[in-house]
Amino acid sequence: MLRRPDSESRFVSWRVGGLAALVSLGLSACSLAPTYKVPDVPAADLYANATSPWTEAKPADHLDRDAWWKLYGDSRLDDLQTKLIANNASLAAALAHYEQSEAFTRQVRSALFPTLGLNGNGQRDRESDTRPLRGTTSPAVYSSYTIGVQADYEVDLWGRVRDTVAAGTAEQAAAAGDLASVRLSLQAQLADSYLQLNGLDRQVKVLNDSIVAFSRALELTQSRHEGGISSGLDVARAQTQLSNAKSQLTQTQAQRALIQHAIAVLVGDSASTFNLATNDAQVKVPTIPLDVPSVILQRRPDVAAAERRTAEANARVGVARSAYFPQLTLDAQGGWQSSAWGSIATAPNRFWSIGPTLLLSVFDGGRRKAVVDAAKAATDEAGAKYRDVVLNAFAQVEDNLVLLRDLGTALTDQRAAADAAQRSVDLSLDRYRNGAVGYLDVVQAQTAALDAQRSVIDLETRQLRASVQLIRALGGGWSQA
Repeated sequence: MLRRPDSESRFVSWRVGGLAALVSLGLSACSLAPTYKVPDVPAADLYANATSPWTEAKPADHLDRDAWWKLYGDSRLDDLQTKLIANNASLAAALAHYEQSEAFTRQVRSALFPTLGLNGNGQRDRESDTRPLRGTTSPAVYSSYTIGVQADYEVDLWGRVRDTVAAGTAEQAAAAGDLASVRLSLQAQLADSYLQLNGLDRQVKVLNDSIVAFSRALELTQSRHEGGISSGLDVARAQTQLSNAKSQLTQTQAQRALIQHAIAVLVGDSASTFNLATNDAQVKVPTIPLDVPSVILQRRPDVAAAERRTAEANARVGVARSAYFPQLTLDAQGGWQSSAWGSIATAPNRFWSIGPTLLLSVFDGGRRKAVVDAAKAATDEAGAKYRDVVLNAFAQVEDNLVLLRDLGTALTDQRAAADAAQRSVDLSLDRYRNGAVGYLDVVQAQTAALDAQRSVIDLETRQLRASVQLIRALGGGWSQA
């Protein structure tokens, strides 16, 4: 067995020991990034409008993370939400974007470890007869075969690699928040559209019932006209009332078709073949668990994503600052090289080299300072965007709490108005049959009653939609955990 001289063995041992020491130093590297602090945002202790009975807070009571829409108690909505998760194209694109971010994080994390490569080369060469400094005994034509291995490792003395990894990890977390935001947005959009569709179905029922009633009223006026009791004006007014109701029905059915097409796109289906049967059952406004404002910082994925992008920008300041310091790389390579392939793997053909490389840029015309300044400005920008997202989140919660409260009050009054209008219809028809009033009174009462009934349904639908937007503003069932 061939052995190195003792001096060479000691030299290699010293070099390997030095390599191990430098690797250890790199693993305990410092970071030049500023100490990260989440930007301060003013947050109240309580929501100003959290006084409605349907927004009572309960200790340790949170929205279902994966199925908050079950609060509405509609199995068909449950099925549609399942189809959305499976088939929605926008959600699939957001998932693919997250997967790209996750792959990039793995890519930058690989810089924490040495790279190892194998190489092999075989070639036939001819040297120029007039090459400078060519020896007189050097052959003009020769073969060259090489088999080797090479290892490289950057000693992360200033935290450049680790700050890059920290920035990539933060970006991955932000992309996860973006994915959750898209998912929540689409789920809320589907729930909102479904509740609109339900409201339109209820409007269709009221209009169909009104058309039946108006048709009977037209028959009554025609019968009275034929008997000489009523004028042709009464018949014309009854016909106008009926035709108006039919026109409103057609317009409402057109609105329903458009909403149905939107739902088809959300669940990944063709609008040409997708169909939802009419469902005029009333959906109740659910009780929504409401945490204190500060909890929204953990429950909204867009807030979490904005905060992580602030952390990412902060880490990139450290990456930019590290350019002012030397970059230390450890290189090692070795193998066999020979002019004959058959005897390449023999001791005389061995070659190896090992040692550090130090690189420091001395003058760059202010490029590094500009990069650091840009990184600091990007951190300020990310922090400002984070504060904007949080403040808008608080405003959205307050907006929908106000809507739920005030629409509830308006709905109470509108239901009373609808009841009174229906009594007015009954009284006017009875008096008309007895000849006490003209048909104009009946028409006015019927118009007021129909408008009042439709207004009740419209307010109920708007209140339901506000509840969906409140859940969305609270972050749905998502949480940082």
